[in-house]
Amino acid sequence: MLSHIMGPTEVNLLGTVHGGVVMKFVDDVAGAVAGRHSGGPAVTAAMDEMQFLNPVRVGDLVHAYAQVNWVGATSMEVGVRVMAEPWNEAGTAPRHVASAYLVFVAVDDKGQPRSVPPLVLETDMDRRRYAEAEIRRSHRLARRTAIQAARAGAGAEGDVQSDVESRAAAGENVAESAEVRA
Repeated sequence: MLSHIMGPTEVNLLGTVHGGVVMKFVDDVAGAVAGRHSGGPAVTAAMDEMQFLNPVRVGDLVHAYAQVNWVGATSMEVGVRVMAEPWNEAGTAPRHVASAYLVFVAVDDKGQPRSVPPLVLETDMDRRRYAEAEIRRSHRLARRTAIQAARAGAGAEGDVQSDVESRAAAGENVAESAEVRA
């Protein structure tokens, strides 16, 4: 668990905490759990799902709970549940404000993937989380395969970078339409 009181520098124009602040908080706690499980550094490979369920406000005491749900040879899925409560109102029930699933890869000192210890499934809840994580993983892999197949079928015409490079080579001004590639 990781806790933080949200301050006035973390809000957007609506007076609620930026979603990106909550996402970083989620990534921090998930990274700590992944590193502890794997026995060393682990890097974020993907954020599989992030749901914002309720707003977080200035002064909220926010708690993030994380657990490794699934492990592969070098990767892990970590589930995170974020709860918030007013810092100054004792007895107020915490509200569920966000949930996320992240994929981490354990890395060695050269940044190369390394083995992850197996996950010990002790409870019915652990087994349920593991099974659900396998479903999310199969969906991720199927989506990646479908996108790669679509790109292969589309050829250069379907690739934004190739399109921009072709137009630039032809002398067109592509600065306004070029997309930033991650």
